[in-house]
Amino acid sequence: MPELTGPVDPSDKSRGVATALAALLGPFGAHRFYVGKTRSGALMAVTLGGLGVWWLYDLIVVAAGDFHDAEGRRVSRWDPEVADSRSADALTQDVDALRAEVAELAERLDFAERLLAQPRDASPSALDRRS
Repeated sequence: MPELTGPVDPSDKSRGVATALAALLGPFGAHRFYVGKTRSGALMAVTLGGLGVWWLYDLIVVAAGDFHDAEGRRVSRWDPEVADSRSADALTQDVDALRAEVAELAERLDFAERLLAQPRDASPSALDRRS
């Protein structure tokens, strides 16, 4: 059985970010700079993505998930980083706090609607008191 010579772990870089960079700024090598391949990124920028051929090849490879970072690891995970390591309890507390704020705003809105719904006193005596 052949031995694996490269790293087995996938890259910590996002495949989604690399694909977006390759699609939007690919001729300038932005996706290569993102994964740490600065030399080939600079060469790609100078040649404008190999006049489009190198850029198109990279776009297909990145989107397919077979692109490698500077350490030789595959950029295969769409979202490799966990956005937030907060527990479910903390999220539940945040949702409860938001519910309380929404309930308070609803009470304020109801109070304002009741004030606006009251008829105004337009008698001359009320106008005299204001002056």
